[in-house]
Amino acid sequence: MIKEFKEFVMRGNVLDMAVGIIMGAAFGPIVGKLVDGILMPPLGLLLGNVDFSNIFLVLKDGATAGPYASLAAAKGAGAIVMAWGEWFNSIITFLITAFAIFMVVKAANAARRKEEAAPAAPPAPPKSEVLLEEIRDLLKKK
Repeated sequence: MIKEFKEFVMRGNVLDMAVGIIMGAAFGPIVGKLVDGILMPPLGLLLGNVDFSNIFLVLKDGATAGPYASLAAAKGAGAIVMAWGEWFNSIITFLITAFAIFMVVKAANAARRKEEAAPAAPPAPPKSEVLLEEIRDLLKKK
């Protein structure tokens, strides 16, 4: 059973999948910071100083009544909120991540097609033909 498990784990597809999952997990926070810190501030500025991470709807006031200055303040007061600005940021993050993965897969497929399209080396001549050529060359030398 251990041998079978080792064969399963050492298959190329399983290793490729594991690397992909690890890289995806590492890539997620990078894209999240790109969206939250670089893309959304200019977009919010263009839309009239909107901070998407602080757009929320109070469904029920908390211990202290609203209005709340920020999403953190609303959550700190125990208010029940619908944080659709964070959801919008997550949608943008997902789209950027999906596009990046699409580009990687597209590049890998192009490389695979290029490799498949490369002409194969001509097959080696049969052994009898090689021997005949050697005999011919020896006869020429005499």
